[in-house]
Amino acid sequence: MIEHHVRVHPSAARLPREEQLAWKLASAATATGEPDAESAAMAVNRVIDNASVAVASLLRRPVAVARAQATAHGTTAPGACVFGGPARVSPEWAAWANGTAVRELDFHDTYLAADYSHPGDNIPPLLAVAQHTGTSGADLLRGIVAAYEIHVALVKGICLHEHRIDHVAHLSAATACGIGAMLRLPTEVVYQAVQQAVHTTTTTRQSRKGEISSWKAYAPAFAGKVAIEAVDRAMRGETSPSPVYEGEDGFLARMLNGPESDYTVWLPEPGEPRRAILDTYTKEHSAEYQAQAVIDLARRMREKTGPLAKVRSIVLHTSHHTHHVIGSGANDPQKYDPTASRETLDHSIPYILAVALEDGTWHHERSYAPERARRPETVALWRRITTVEDPEWTRRYHDPDPARRAFGGRAVITLDDGTVIEDELAVADAHPAGARPFDRPAYEAKFRTLAEGIVTPDGQDAFLDAATRLAELPADGLAGLFPAVDTDAVAAYDAGLPKGLF
Repeated sequence: MIEHHVRVHPSAARLPREEQLAWKLASAATATGEPDAESAAMAVNRVIDNASVAVASLLRRPVAVARAQATAHGTTAPGACVFGGPARVSPEWAAWANGTAVRELDFHDTYLAADYSHPGDNIPPLLAVAQHTGTSGADLLRGIVAAYEIHVALVKGICLHEHRIDHVAHLSAATACGIGAMLRLPTEVVYQAVQQAVHTTTTTRQSRKGEISSWKAYAPAFAGKVAIEAVDRAMRGETSPSPVYEGEDGFLARMLNGPESDYTVWLPEPGEPRRAILDTYTKEHSAEYQAQAVIDLARRMREKTGPLAKVRSIVLHTSHHTHHVIGSGANDPQKYDPTASRETLDHSIPYILAVALEDGTWHHERSYAPERARRPETVALWRRITTVEDPEWTRRYHDPDPARRAFGGRAVITLDDGTVIEDELAVADAHPAGARPFDRPAYEAKFRTLAEGIVTPDGQDAFLDAATRLAELPADGLAGLFPAVDTDAVAAYDAGLPKGLF
């Protein structure tokens, strides 16, 4: 790996483009060779994972709205498929609809380091462009692996959260790089596209604070759509704000640590295998990633607590990030509000811990149903749960060794009679270092579970066959990555939506 220091330079310095982070990202992406067997297999797993959560969300309002907007941009050119829709649409709009479907349930892959991310969000825009341009499955795989490599490098090196910048700024750069690797574009083109994408997708974290709205699902889809448009402009010879990261009025100086910014980003050498995708992990439960281990911990602890009405208090000792983002340290009263949106509840560790203790399971719909959130006994338990930051859990969260990194916590349950019950869990059961690491059969089982009643058994088989053979698929075979669903049911749902401009 090559260590790159990224800092602010005055305009008078005329920083050569080859020394700019955007160029280095583009160069690493365009130098990506064919992925090794492990990386390619994991990319296939994530294609399966994305389709799983996409089909499960087809009849949810934000997904239907995005689909309706995309369908209004149909095309007679090659175009790209939309989950749940019969027609092909312009690729940037396919990325918008499919990215929203993938993100809606907060149920696909994650990577956490200095910042956090859902690198699977790169796949919808890459797949849309691949279909539109007649790209093979093998080239799509190379693009996915490259996008993950860039995304993980940025998340390791540059923290956006501490400055309340939303994580999709890293996503858009990674997507532009992935498209460049997939299409074998010149480094110059990808460099310009990265800068345009970052410049136009830098937004605040209010989308994940307070009353969290459906924009949480749209935000990464928007970044993918913008990245496609940025690549299109760059291919036509258009340039970008430069240097977007290092400029004296650029990303680092005005959005992050200011004129004294100094970050380190590690990128692979030209001939080095791109294996960052292997450091990422998916979700077994439909909730914020830091809640995954807590749900598994609750399932274990509920056998020891007895009647939950006798619980006096529960304190979760956890990392800075978990405490301040999804715990009581966020100081968001909405995280204790039984009328809060689903998007807010899946970012409330007190709510998630209460329901997991009561039910001993987690479901992407039933666990968030309004009637479930408003049960009096649930609300009473929920409001007795708080989080605290534990420096040791914060240290473990940022451990440089991925095998030792921890995203869970220690729960201390105090009963009315003074009895104290404690237990801890470092990582979710499905994590690569967990009790039951996700493997290909687990990804396939997740797909079949979420596709039940939506995709026929034959349709499920056909999709899994296409995904498994992704490296061999010709360009016209990529449509097989969209499971066949009951489009009449989808159309009937869509018909009930309010109309917009398109």
